[in-house]
Amino acid sequence: MSQSPVRLDEAPLFELLTVASLFLVALFGTVIAYQAYRGYRRNDAPSMLYLAAGLLLLTLCPFLINVTVTTAFGARQILTVFLENVSRLAGLVAIMYSLYGRH
Repeated sequence: MSQSPVRLDEAPLFELLTVASLFLVALFGTVIAYQAYRGYRRNDAPSMLYLAAGLLLLTLCPFLINVTVTTAFGARQILTVFLENVSRLAGLVAIMYSLYGRH
């Protein structure tokens, strides 16, 4: 069940907008996570490190999982969705720990 790659000039506008929005979510999430990491380094606050890790797991990792698992391994969509959701769940747990955990 091999699919040929979609060419950009043949892709529907909706698919292009979807990919662009996923990329922007990953980009903005990474920038915000970097700022949280800088806060961790500046203030030596472990909660900021957990916040940074949570943001990366919530925004960047699902994008990377989607691209790599789909492209490199050609896995079924259900596996990709499962791995993305596990990453998002881990990100939310890390953010919750940054807010309510003992440091």
